[in-house]
Amino acid sequence: MLTLYHGPNTRSSRIVQLLIEMNALDQVDIRVVGLVRRGNIGAPDPANPHPEGKVPLLDHDGTLIRESNAIILYLTDHFASDVGVQIGDARRGGYLSWLAYYGNVVEPVVIGLAAGVDHPAFHSTFRGPKELYAHLDQTLSQQPYLLGDNYTAADLLMASPFQFMPDFIPDMANIKAWIERCGTRPSVKEMKDRDAAMLEAA
Repeated sequence: MLTLYHGPNTRSSRIVQLLIEMNALDQVDIRVVGLVRRGNIGAPDPANPHPEGKVPLLDHDGTLIRESNAIILYLTDHFASDVGVQIGDARRGGYLSWLAYYGNVVEPVVIGLAAGVDHPAFHSTFRGPKELYAHLDQTLSQQPYLLGDNYTAADLLMASPFQFMPDFIPDMANIKAWIERCGTRPSVKEMKDRDAAMLEAA
């Protein structure tokens, strides 16, 4: 059995969107749990087995999978979804690279930018927004999505911080058009509607 521990309007919302994209919502038990949110609002929920009290967390028959990129890879492989890239596909290496790049570079850079971090050690490890935007722009100057002509879960994950924090969208046509394409997918609206209903019911 697959169980997703979820907090509406958090990083786990993109996992709900992924399940919508894969038509797999009915195959995963989504459990809303309490969280400590920004500003120390809320409290840890004993019903959430994540060791740090975070979301998303995926439980597959007792095996816990955490971190968004790991969960996305696990689910797209598990459901052999076209939104993922399966073993044997020539795009697989690029798919894995974008998923890892998100967690290892993109999120630290975006959080660092939001927090005003400016330190040589930070930049030498992660680089900065200039390098991130240049990488995206170069890729998207050749194709509509990160891996070619088709939207994948790599686009879903990579576009998500810009959808949550639109102030960080650069004034670069290729990137803005890509974020628009990703953000107008029907799964985005359905995810937001579901999150709103979950918050209302909580």
